[in-house]
Amino acid sequence: MATSIALSLDNLPSDPLLLVLSFLDFRDLISCSFVSRRLNELTGHNPLWKRLCQKHWLLTEADKSHRGLAWKELFREYYADLGRYIDYYGTLKKAWDDLKNYLNQKCPRMIASLKEGVREEELDTIEVQIGCKLPNDYRCSYRIHNGQKLVVPGLMGSMALSNHYRSEDLLDIETAAGGFQQRKGMRQCLPLTFCFHTGLSQYMALESTEGRTRSEIFYQCPDQLAQDPSAIDMFITGPNFTEWFTSFVDNVVTGEYPIIRDQIFRYVHDKRCVATTGDITVSVSTSFLPELSSVHPPHFFFTYRIRIEMAKSALPENACQLDSRYWKITNANGNVEEVRGPGVVGEFPVMTPGKVHEYASCTTFSTTSEFMEGHYTFHRLNNKEEVFDVSIPRFHMVCPPFRESMVRSSSVSEVSAPYNDENSSDTDDYERGEMRGMNMADPGGRCPRLV
Repeated sequence: MATSIALSLDNLPSDPLLLVLSFLDFRDLISCSFVSRRLNELTGHNPLWKRLCQKHWLLTEADKSHRGLAWKELFREYYADLGRYIDYYGTLKKAWDDLKNYLNQKCPRMIASLKEGVREEELDTIEVQIGCKLPNDYRCSYRIHNGQKLVVPGLMGSMALSNHYRSEDLLDIETAAGGFQQRKGMRQCLPLTFCFHTGLSQYMALESTEGRTRSEIFYQCPDQLAQDPSAIDMFITGPNFTEWFTSFVDNVVTGEYPIIRDQIFRYVHDKRCVATTGDITVSVSTSFLPELSSVHPPHFFFTYRIRIEMAKSALPENACQLDSRYWKITNANGNVEEVRGPGVVGEFPVMTPGKVHEYASCTTFSTTSEFMEGHYTFHRLNNKEEVFDVSIPRFHMVCPPFRESMVRSSSVSEVSAPYNDENSSDTDDYERGEMRGMNMADPGGRCPRLV
């Protein structure tokens, strides 16, 4: 009868055990270290902790050499300081590093406005001051960088039209705490950003109250038809700080948000919004302006940026000049409006081989989505009788998700006559001062009112 051999961890070779342990997270490794003497020895294996240091703290060999510690000790040191943020730190640190590396190439002066991270005790003090707990991912980000100095342009993006400018700073924790809201309609809301020119801020809800979800990020938008000033609608910009910040960074570093005049402009370009007619290509990007929009009444303001480019390979005799524009505008109800007009924003650009012409214009509409398409009419410079159309691709403008106030006045209908603005219109004449009766946001950051 064959002699049976009792299997134990002590009899198993190290390599397969280390392979199994390499799939475990740090919590499981620590648990395994208490199972047996053999596992306790193996869980101290440096390559296991190197992987965890790289995964959670983004540490490199250079960091290890600088500190002069083994990987396990290095992990323990970081965990002692940042352990509560282990589920967020790697993601947020990478986002910050990616953003700084990109800005260092594209607009380095913006990096100079970033502040060093705060200490844990400072965040604890802020929580006592405002009487609310800060979300862990928000705290984690502020351990890395404490927002930025109050400068223009702001880190969180800009937008400019002829007589309207917005640029949002990422507030440091002390300034944000100073703007913490306790008033009805905005209770337990902490500002994340601020714009000097419009007073606009994005807020983060620190509690689930007044219809908001904790950690949700939004632009406030007072209900202009309600008698109660605490009736505040919200344009939602993110479900939590991590998603809000990392999606912004992703748009920046991938070039989705262009760098224009050393500023991040929050235009979104759909890669399908490109049309080529002969030697000329037209592409479109769009942006929603919450500070010029409202939910009640439904009035949504968009700006769009158009790039017209003539191919470098075009023949010199194909040089041409833009004469007029035609727009077909369709809203969510299927209503169509057609608009024709001379030039674009008061200009009649001449296109030659390799020439690029860009301009920004705007439109407003009363439905939650709309699309525009059309064409430009050109004539050849060497033959004015030769006239041709260049297609403008269809581009969609969709209002971001919004939530209506829970405290709307029951007497809304008595405030004003019913609002009716079924049709939208092209405002390529915006540069000449036409803004469809809109006022700019006042210094308090309220949305514009119809006049």
